[in-house]
Amino acid sequence: MNFLQLNDNQLIKQANLIDGQWLTSNNSITVYNPATTQALGEIPLIDEQNVENTIHAALKSFNSYSKSTSYEKSLWLLKWYDLVLAHADDLAKILTQEQGKPLAEAKAEIQYAASFIQWFAEQIKSDHGLTLAEPVAGKSFATHKHPVGVAALITPWNFPAAMITRKAAAALAAGCTIIIKPSELTPFTAIALVELAQRAGFPDGAINLITGDAAMIGDKLCQDVRVKKLSFTGSTRVGQQLFQQSANNIKRLSLELGGNAPFIIFDDANLDQAISALIQSKFRNNGQTCVAANRIYVDIKLKQQLVPMLIERLKQLTCGNGLTEDVDLGPMINSSAVSKVATLVTDALAKGAQCVYQADIKHLGPHYYPATLLTEVNMQMAIANSEIFGPVLAIQWFSHEAEVISLANNTDAGLAAYFFSDNIHRCQRVANALDFGMVGINSGMVSHAISPFGGIKYSGIGREGGHTGLAEYQYIKAHCFGHLS
Repeated sequence: MNFLQLNDNQLIKQANLIDGQWLTSNNSITVYNPATTQALGEIPLIDEQNVENTIHAALKSFNSYSKSTSYEKSLWLLKWYDLVLAHADDLAKILTQEQGKPLAEAKAEIQYAASFIQWFAEQIKSDHGLTLAEPVAGKSFATHKHPVGVAALITPWNFPAAMITRKAAAALAAGCTIIIKPSELTPFTAIALVELAQRAGFPDGAINLITGDAAMIGDKLCQDVRVKKLSFTGSTRVGQQLFQQSANNIKRLSLELGGNAPFIIFDDANLDQAISALIQSKFRNNGQTCVAANRIYVDIKLKQQLVPMLIERLKQLTCGNGLTEDVDLGPMINSSAVSKVATLVTDALAKGAQCVYQADIKHLGPHYYPATLLTEVNMQMAIANSEIFGPVLAIQWFSHEAEVISLANNTDAGLAAYFFSDNIHRCQRVANALDFGMVGINSGMVSHAISPFGGIKYSGIGREGGHTGLAEYQYIKAHCFGHLS
């Protein structure tokens, strides 16, 4: 099977990878291109017995894979990294067709995804325990790091490449074997990445991939005591369910959940820089990111300058099929996503918000929503309190620093926040005052392979990437030596 040749006119029925074998199923799910609404192909609907077989295969492989040296694991990861880069254009085309984002964005995501594989391939070679100072005569202590065991990785549709490698590379580097469950909306990118990992030489059973009923698979992975770790990226609601289902066996969890990011522009900011960063943060992946600028707070003294500048920038954005050259915004993932955004905008307008710009995209199809600029937004509107997950800028005005910090922190979410100011003292104050796991200071992007990614409050637990990423898949064992005289 050639996983790297997918086009709009080709129906491909792909398989689940269990213990090194690609397996089919009698039942399947159809995957659609959100830009055209045409079917791309089918994926198997795995049954409970094959979920059981997958867990067994991952545990069997763990008994040997976990004993491989750090240099062996690094070499497999670096071979995978090289293959991802070699097939970057093919992967990006697959990603665009099933997810919708413009091809240039898809190519950037593949490079971003590859960076995690490279990062953890290098990290594992220098990751070690400690020899501790002797606390009393006749005793010494040392710590050793061990992989936790079989790790289940449940990934979302909005970044179908990067959310896999950020988890999988860390887990594999740590010595865990993995079971990947990608979104049924965007499975082909995952299948292609796993096929490349197989070509890199990872042992059978070290990497497994299953597709199908998310609720059934999630419940089986949470309830099974042989699965020692669960990493999930997705909605807060689903994260809470997985948390509850994992409680009986005290499973290790990493949960990267919803966001509601404030984006603050102070009156002493470089306004051109701030607007450029706002456009980038808000409209990347058409607003369908958990770290997208969501609640936009602007000093009221900038009102007369900001609105015409934003309108001019929005007019320059082009919307269409992501495979079309020079497209900036692709479709939403499906009709439910469009409906959610439309409902939030309708509610805001009914409660006094002003629509000062909306693009004309009526000719594009049912999964598109126009780039929209709302002003005079207030806290009585659902859009001021919800994660929009779409291409809508909802502007709220403020007058004082203390006021906007209070507004920004007034949320159950705590993933990312952004602010712009040229005053170094304000930058230090506000960065410390914002209650979020990541803060962008004069920057609209906060994620990189070298930096820990994750939130606080209802935005989840744990960190991915950075120097802490390996620790999510390890436990520390302390050795106490009593010296015989």
